[in-house]
Amino acid sequence: MNSKPILIVPGEYKSIFFEIFFKSIKSLNFNCPLILIYDKKKISKEKKKYNCNKEIQLIKIEEVFSKKLSKKKLYLIDIKYQNSTEYIYNCFKLAFKLIKSGLTYKLINGPINKTKTLKKEYIGVTEYIAGNFKEKKYAMLIYNKKLSVCPVTTHLPLSLVPKKITKKIIIEKAIIINDFYKKFLGLKPKIAITGLNPHCESILKYNEDDQIVKKAVKILNRKINIKGPFPSDTIFLKKNRDNFDVIMGMYHDQVLGPIKTLFEYDAINITLGLPFLRVSPDHGPNERMVGKNKSNPISLINAIKFLDKND
Repeated sequence: MNSKPILIVPGEYKSIFFEIFFKSIKSLNFNCPLILIYDKKKISKEKKKYNCNKEIQLIKIEEVFSKKLSKKKLYLIDIKYQNSTEYIYNCFKLAFKLIKSGLTYKLINGPINKTKTLKKEYIGVTEYIAGNFKEKKYAMLIYNKKLSVCPVTTHLPLSLVPKKITKKIIIEKAIIINDFYKKFLGLKPKIAITGLNPHCESILKYNEDDQIVKKAVKILNRKINIKGPFPSDTIFLKKNRDNFDVIMGMYHDQVLGPIKTLFEYDAINITLGLPFLRVSPDHGPNERMVGKNKSNPISLINAIKFLDKND
């Protein structure tokens, strides 16, 4: 069976992506063909800047279907650069078209500046991609084989989080996580879930942890291995986190802060619930580090490895 290619949308032009990409392919023995969707003139400059000797073969859109793509080869579909925002959307549109056509089910995107680049109706890249495939049930998993996390709400201001926490959304995301682990990782995950409030307690009459989270866990226990709610200030202690594969939190920084403290760049961002595998490095464009050649490529290496072995 031929290995399915990995489509790569580099993301922001002003970012560390090509530094970590060229470092990744130099140190990584990958098997799948890699197809970059980018401007050929600009990639030539990036190759020169980072002293990359890897051959990049130009390929037309129609050729990706008619030609047999070689393993371990790097291809480029040329998309002419316009302004940054429209350019990124055009690259994504082509990637989505190729996925929908059945060419592959593997996509990596480089870092995107959410506040500058994304259209206002999308609060994050996860939501943008899910919206383009009309998927309403999806989840963000920050994955490390030792421990992963999933925020129930993603890039929301804290004042809006309590309004979005419902039994329905907790149940949906927990089942999506469970199904992903069983299908792609071959195990039934042990899942912990945090409370919303400090120590899972509230000075108010209405406590979301009792009325929502605890009730969702009770329903989920009939189907999957999940426990909680746990106070978020202690669940990440070693003796606690060692008991679980995934920790679900109520909001973005409640679980992403601890996971990045534990593993730094050694994690990848996977969007669950899509009809394909979308993975990205677990960090942003990091404009301050552009051109310094000091950025750690481990997250992108892990992203390529993850898709490379899933055939």
